[in-house]
Amino acid sequence: MTTVEFAQRLAAISTEINQVVCAYVNRRGQVIRVGVGTPHQTQIPPLELPRYGAERLCGIRCLATKLKQEPPKEASLTAMVRQRLDALVILTLTGTGMTRRGGGATGYVKETYLAHLVPQSELNLDNQNYWSVSPPLSLDLLSKQDFLSLVEGLETEFEREYLGQEVDANRDRVVIVGLQTDRISQEQFENSLQELTRLVDTAGGEVIYTIQQKRPQSHPQTVVGAGKVEEIALKVQTLGASLVVFDRDLSPAQVRNLETQFGVRVVDRTEVILDIFAQRAQSRAGKLQVELAQLEYMLPRLIGRGEAMSRLGGGIGTRGPGETKLETERRGIQKRIARLQQDVNQLQAHRSRLRQQRQKQEIPTVAIAGYTNAGKSTLINALTSADVYTADQLFATLDPTTRRLVVPDAVTGEARTILLTDTVGFIEELPPSLVDAFRATLEEVIEADALLHVVDLSHPAWENQIRSVMKILQEMPIAPGPILIAFNKLDQVDSETLARAREEFPLAVFISASQRFGLETLRQKLGELVHYAGDGSRAAKEE
Repeated sequence: MTTVEFAQRLAAISTEINQVVCAYVNRRGQVIRVGVGTPHQTQIPPLELPRYGAERLCGIRCLATKLKQEPPKEASLTAMVRQRLDALVILTLTGTGMTRRGGGATGYVKETYLAHLVPQSELNLDNQNYWSVSPPLSLDLLSKQDFLSLVEGLETEFEREYLGQEVDANRDRVVIVGLQTDRISQEQFENSLQELTRLVDTAGGEVIYTIQQKRPQSHPQTVVGAGKVEEIALKVQTLGASLVVFDRDLSPAQVRNLETQFGVRVVDRTEVILDIFAQRAQSRAGKLQVELAQLEYMLPRLIGRGEAMSRLGGGIGTRGPGETKLETERRGIQKRIARLQQDVNQLQAHRSRLRQQRQKQEIPTVAIAGYTNAGKSTLINALTSADVYTADQLFATLDPTTRRLVVPDAVTGEARTILLTDTVGFIEELPPSLVDAFRATLEEVIEADALLHVVDLSHPAWENQIRSVMKILQEMPIAPGPILIAFNKLDQVDSETLARAREEFPLAVFISASQRFGLETLRQKLGELVHYAGDGSRAAKEE
């Protein structure tokens, strides 16, 4: 653990300057760092520590002097956990040294304490400490401790626990952080955290822990308070997290401050959504829009990203067409953004010409809109036998798909053809960069003759989702046409929820796209919808 000579020399220096001194030693016995102050004050920044994960220690032990004869304080033990040190050795001092023959001092160390991390299975559940502290030991007894055997035994236990968790090495281990301010209700806060958990899962991450805090407003430097930052840092180290995701947008300074504290990547809600879009985009148009949104979002966040936080790695927030551009110079990125903007404008013009051709043919168009994962793609597949990709995931569809559908005329009952367009799903607080980048897609909603708003009635927050979608639609530059609400997933809804939805939305239609229930009624409603939408557009033209 240490030699008597080295411990006494460290104690002599501490006594001479009357200050606590810490020495950090690697497994070869080399002193790599010395600091004046407590282990909490002198701890090695996370970005300078080796990252081995939850199954390994960092390979460094700390020897700290203590002027008072008392066990190590919690702040020092917490610093040990945050750094994932091999061990923490506390050398308590007598306060006066004894002169030995030939000069020099000895006898400074009164007693010692040995602290180290313990496996999660051995934690005291009533006292959530992550460490074990020995009783007072003499310096001679401490020097005879088999340090390497202790470390190897601990790492064997940590590795056994880690492997027992069935960890997927290809997935980010994510800690989610949610902040509830005075402007957010408890229900909204809980729904937002649940949605973020699904977003992380869709992006390919594994949520291993969720931390919440309630405060009047966010902290300007770290979003959450200093104590909560400490708690998050502990969880990151003890659980072996590789990513921290915040349920709100973060400023570049906040990301930089938090990554310095945690030693792992920190991303926000918008970056997770962008990562999902990067994975989902299939067409050239979709990839263009995703890259544009990524670059516009990341441009102000390039400053302060060190090599340890390089975006050229793998994992959430690092994928997509724009990933290799993020480390280039700002001017180059701005040129790329300008080029992408031109391409998106051309895409917008192309879609506009296609819509004009459809209008000349006088074929009514209905855009299917709604919250993400409401079942829009499943519905268009059920109605038109299309082959749109569907999955129980958020943002499974990015690229708009248009298909023909035959519906009965509202007056004559004869068959008439309409066009159904599946669009990208909405989400609460949809990032502005996405709205701007996907305007070519969202114009399918604006330019349609009518709108079919699909709602997942089985979702506990279906009413909030309706409000979120309607808010986005109201913010569009041109108000969409008449809207028909279709409550989907009826097979998963209880009678009480169904009764409330019928009472609040008496004109809505109730369906189950996956079970093909209520689709004939929906066809009739769509026939009526485009009939009255056509009358409205004709009246507008006459005016």
